[in-house]
Amino acid sequence: MALFARRRLEERPGPLAYHRRLFLRLIFVGSLVFLYAPIITLIIFSFNNSRRNIVWRGFTLKYYEKALNNDGLIEAFVNSLTIAGVSTVISVILGAMTAILLWRFRFPFKAPVEGAMALPIVIPEICMGVAMMAFFIRIGWPTDLIWPFNLGAITIAHITFSYPFVAMIVRARLASFNREEEEAAKDLGASEWQTMRDIIIPFMTPGLVAGALLAFTLSLDDFVITFFTSGPDTVTFPIKVYSMVRFSVTPEVNAASTVLIAITIVFTAVAMWLQSRSSQDGR
Repeated sequence: MALFARRRLEERPGPLAYHRRLFLRLIFVGSLVFLYAPIITLIIFSFNNSRRNIVWRGFTLKYYEKALNNDGLIEAFVNSLTIAGVSTVISVILGAMTAILLWRFRFPFKAPVEGAMALPIVIPEICMGVAMMAFFIRIGWPTDLIWPFNLGAITIAHITFSYPFVAMIVRARLASFNREEEEAAKDLGASEWQTMRDIIIPFMTPGLVAGALLAFTLSLDDFVITFFTSGPDTVTFPIKVYSMVRFSVTPEVNAASTVLIAITIVFTAVAMWLQSRSSQDGR
């Protein structure tokens, strides 16, 4: 018993370790407050029964009703979802192909190509937006097309800056791939396509899901590049919200933003579930 009590005393953290642990906990709590307090405030004030939205005047759902009955807001939201959906699908396809190319093959100037892939990630969005605007003006991109073709310029711009993120994520996933599995499949008579379909693509799935989620989020909430590439009759959700915020931050804006946050959380939860499920299947 004496030996056991002595070990318990030796294992008990000293004052310095206790204060260090307390300090780290305070930093963690402070970080959570700093990150999520503005979002929680926005959600709470979306139910505020006050047009000025400064002082709490009571609970109401009327601003959600106004947001859902706002045809311009709904149109902008549908535009954003359409652009995000199309750009995500194409970005995942292009990103996966690029990742496989950079991971599997050797070719001249491979290092500069990898560096060029990172340019849309590192350059400022304002520069990307101006460059895309100048490009579409130079080629004479039409701005009077019918829906959804009038969203083409924004969609192309979103694909341009989204698919390098997908390529980087999938490339990182492929870096841990065991090539012996591919060789074993070929030794058993599998063709190149069968190996890709049954071995490599299932292994890539967690990276594809993560890349798709990132591409969808980047496209859905992008403002700067969309602002420079949108036509006169093309309005997306971030641009619509910005036009509403220029006058005042009303509960209607908060309600619309809360709906967008809820949709993003749902997509994130589904993507994380798919990613965890694919990781378990891969093991």
